[in-house]
Amino acid sequence: MILRLWSGWTTAEQARAYDQVLDSEVAPGIVDRDLPGLEGFEVWHRVAQERRDRHEFLTAMRFTDLAAVSEFTGGDPHTSVVPARARAVLDHFDAHSRHYELRRRHV
Repeated sequence: MILRLWSGWTTAEQARAYDQVLDSEVAPGIVDRDLPGLEGFEVWHRVAQERRDRHEFLTAMRFTDLAAVSEFTGGDPHTSVVPARARAVLDHFDAHSRHYELRRRHV
């Protein structure tokens, strides 16, 4: 199992717009691809403690293996996949995702 983490940041004013892009375009686009090996897809949100005007959106995707991640990205498994409408409301995002291999599950 591979956990793929990616973050994007935006302003407080643009956070709602990015949330709408997630719900209307990004999430449906990923789900509609019916990707083999995609086990789960979650989006987490936080307001930065150090700067209340900064909102971080963390995408956590679970894949069966790195080959499934490569299928999602279209090649390099570390490349970010950020649609144009999402790029328009984010002021910064990870150019590459982080990947973690599941070692053990306790619960």
